[in-house]
Amino acid sequence: MIYFNEKRNILEEHIYAPELQDVGEPELFREIFEYDTVPKVTFNNRIAPMNPPDRIWITDSTFRDGQQAMFPFSVEQIVHIFGLLSKLGGHNGIIRQSEFFLYTEKDRLAVRKCQELGLRFPEITSWIRANEKDFELVKEMGIKETGILVSCSDYHIFKKMNLTRKQALEKYLAIIKKALDKGIVPRCHFEDITRADIYGFVIPFANELMKLSKESGIAIKIRACDTMGYGITHAGSSFPRSVQGIIYGLLHYSQVPSEQLEWHGHNDFYRAVINSTTAWLYGCASVNTTLLGIGERTGNTPLEAMAIEYAGIRGTFDGMDFPVITEIAEYFENEMGYTIPEKTPFVGRNFNMTRAGIHADGLLKDEEIYNIFNTGKILGRPPIVAIDAFSGLAGIAFWMNNFYKLEDGNKVDKKSAVISGIKQKVDEVYAAGRNTCMSDGELEIMFKESDSGLHKQFVKQLTERKKRKKL
Repeated sequence: MIYFNEKRNILEEHIYAPELQDVGEPELFREIFEYDTVPKVTFNNRIAPMNPPDRIWITDSTFRDGQQAMFPFSVEQIVHIFGLLSKLGGHNGIIRQSEFFLYTEKDRLAVRKCQELGLRFPEITSWIRANEKDFELVKEMGIKETGILVSCSDYHIFKKMNLTRKQALEKYLAIIKKALDKGIVPRCHFEDITRADIYGFVIPFANELMKLSKESGIAIKIRACDTMGYGITHAGSSFPRSVQGIIYGLLHYSQVPSEQLEWHGHNDFYRAVINSTTAWLYGCASVNTTLLGIGERTGNTPLEAMAIEYAGIRGTFDGMDFPVITEIAEYFENEMGYTIPEKTPFVGRNFNMTRAGIHADGLLKDEEIYNIFNTGKILGRPPIVAIDAFSGLAGIAFWMNNFYKLEDGNKVDKKSAVISGIKQKVDEVYAAGRNTCMSDGELEIMFKESDSGLHKQFVKQLTERKKRKKL
């Protein structure tokens, strides 16, 4: 078939329609996945064309994939976080959907409470077991879309389910037809796609789904699940691990519309973010995430990371409220007791902290020298300096200006007498054997001892500024 690609304004041909290969033995790609060695990265030097969709967005699985890997959330916590997701995603719905369990009464109560908020975004979707009772539950809850697990690698089809590919395909299609009969949009979770036979099972299965989609008039979605984090993005990399190859195959050979295609990644090989971004760039409209990257094993793609990626790719916040990222991190730590590693990008307590005196000196002169972007304005998290034996005069001066929120014209120079006085006290402490960083409280005491009048003045200014902010 030859057709005109309106996006590229060229004629393209589609002459190869892969058919199901119902093999007798599972294809486990043993040369790549030997198990006793690190998985190999292979290349066929075929370059897929970059093909970003007209619109891209983020979906959330914090309450499903994220929650199942940690302690259960309370209903109140779920409702609060859901509200923050909506606030972060903004009026344009960049965070378009959020996925919920429906198994227990508590799960269903959380969904009802979130529905009662009346928020347009994110849309509430579900994840269910593929049985008649659960389909009825989805309808009863007033949910339009649900996730259905359709494992697609032979590791799962043969080893876990003890089926052949043909049997698995028939089973999946029967389940999906039941969802369509109920008027529910099926979101088909292609589990373990980066160990699957793309042309022998994935594409033929996707072709059948697109036929059902046209027949039913319901836009069946496909979530490409990099369940074990095997996906790679190197140019010319080969199946089954090539992210861009998988997206290209689903778009070109199965004609899956970009808006019906979603990427779900895990971080086992530190690739969750780049794999998700690559999926966007090569034609997948949606990437699935969790807040703070919580999830199975090493976790999922962090939602906050993809919000930053979105702004970088599109050159706009597009209505997203980025300081909410900090609000979410603080809620997880202060209200839920979840510990975020302190150096985690964007959300860790010390992600933009420096200890080196030479870096502090640069920050003091112009924070742009050593800060990734205006973290104070964008995330409500100005850069900070940890004071220790190596911070120098510049580090102490930066700490003082930052801690007391001194404005230009009122900032303290590293050459001032008060900074020298504090530096002398700091040096004495470390000369006595101290090996940990100074706390704000300790530095305040040293400041007060060095210049009580200036300390009193700065404290008064800071208190007045906080009062004005509350008003």
